[in-house]
Amino acid sequence: MPSARRLRRAAAVTAVALGLAATATTGTSTATAPALDYVNLGDSFSSGSGILPLAEGSNPLCTRAADNFAHAIAADQGYALTDVSCGGAQTSNFTKSQFPGVAPQLDALSASTDLVTMTIGGNDNNTFISAVLACGSVGLLTLGHGSPCADLYGDTFADAVRTGTYANVTRALKQVKEKAPNARVAISGYPWILPASGGCFPAMPVARGDVPYLRDLQATLNDVIERAADATGATYVDQSAASEGRDACAPSGTRWIEPAFGGTNYVPVHPNALGERGMADRITATLGLG
Repeated sequence: MPSARRLRRAAAVTAVALGLAATATTGTSTATAPALDYVNLGDSFSSGSGILPLAEGSNPLCTRAADNFAHAIAADQGYALTDVSCGGAQTSNFTKSQFPGVAPQLDALSASTDLVTMTIGGNDNNTFISAVLACGSVGLLTLGHGSPCADLYGDTFADAVRTGTYANVTRALKQVKEKAPNARVAISGYPWILPASGGCFPAMPVARGDVPYLRDLQATLNDVIERAADATGATYVDQSAASEGRDACAPSGTRWIEPAFGGTNYVPVHPNALGERGMADRITATLGLG
């Protein structure tokens, strides 16, 4: 018959073994999966140019905001974000440095990248930004009357977007896929800058007759971005319905885009913090992230 000492020793060994097993089980059940590897690329609508504060550690030349849509998505979902978006970026800056000390944006991608988001194409060939500036300039000259921009430029801007911008965005998305073959890639359209008609001269110094002209040009830009996404297997995020009535002519607290004059952003005619949040929500919903 076992002695009392042997029984106590056996009991102690059993207790230790059970404790180790319990610790191992607990450690397994509470272990968390690595955070999803999320990279944000793109231009000023992606970087949140004009919103303060700037993202910590970012190059000030890129005017990258701490409250842009990528930071909102990463915070909501618990993703590990690498944000290399930069105000003024063109598709060429995916493979070429935009500023000294700023690496090509595609350098942030790898086979381990899980998710990529962006807005890109609006600055290519300076087509869209040139149209906004040109229409604003001639709108001031006519004090907001007529359609001087449409009369002067006709289809010039839209034709350049349909040809050059479409080819550039398609090529850029293919390059993203090559660098990040395992990632979901989402490219967002641009939220409405102007209403369908009317406008709000002089806050947005576009002649009344040119408001639908610029709106149609933006629709053309978003259309070529969507077609480029379809051609490359990327996901297009349509911001048009969500941003309707939230353009630069809408009241403060409603608008997503700040006007040229009288707005709050230090970079005018760009999304404010509300707009970046709204864009984040559309990207999240489109991708089914919950």
